[in-house]
Amino acid sequence: MEYGISILALVPLRKEPKDQSEMVSQILFGQHFKILKIQNNWTYIKLSADHYEGWICSKQYLEITYEDYDNIELNDFNIVSDSFSNIINIDTNEIIPITIGATLPYFSKGNFRIRSHKYSYNGSVASKNKIDLIKYAFQFLNAPYLWGGKSVLGIDCSGFTQQVYGLSGYNIPRDAYQQERIGKAILYENRKSSDIVFFLKNNRIHHVGILINKNQIIHASGKVRIDGFNEMGIIHNKSKLLTHHFHSIRRIIE
Repeated sequence: MEYGISILALVPLRKEPKDQSEMVSQILFGQHFKILKIQNNWTYIKLSADHYEGWICSKQYLEITYEDYDNIELNDFNIVSDSFSNIINIDTNEIIPITIGATLPYFSKGNFRIRSHKYSYNGSVASKNKIDLIKYAFQFLNAPYLWGGKSVLGIDCSGFTQQVYGLSGYNIPRDAYQQERIGKAILYENRKSSDIVFFLKNNRIHHVGILINKNQIIHASGKVRIDGFNEMGIIHNKSKLLTHHFHSIRRIIE
């Protein structure tokens, strides 16, 4: 088996091995994965962090060894918390843009490395502390909705919750229906800030958001926004209409 790591800000993860295929997620800089198969100019991978699978362009990653992969697995590396920032390749002086959520392997005193590549970074890193969860959620406010997206340039509802929890030190699955299976079930009347809430459409989980207090939720719908919340579901702040039907609440952070 072969292994790889992303060395670009946002690499599209596609459902099929072609540029026109649906983007199901994105791989951020510094995220590593297993290579399951290669087909022409496309590589089918399985991400280490959330075990998500899909196709990426074979030109958009760096191959690493099993030893590299194993060493990365054993470490809890720093994560970028600036919405946008740059890193510099120390050997070539090339500037590489990165986004919030990027991973910095072996980061120390402003430098980090990926195999023989050495980089510098002078931005902020995530606290990985649960008390900062709502702060990180607000950092995505007004990010446009993008199916499969995971950055402030475009993000979907479950990508938003996954990113916010990741910055706060909690690794959760990628899709809403997967996220609904973790944590502890919470009764509506016992809800609190930072609880994760799920919504139903056509008898399936299709939306997720994070409570910022008992009566407000932050979620990605058109854009990352704050709306009202009650026992029926999400109430649009302007129209006052019910937009998403309440299904359940899970608590990941005690």
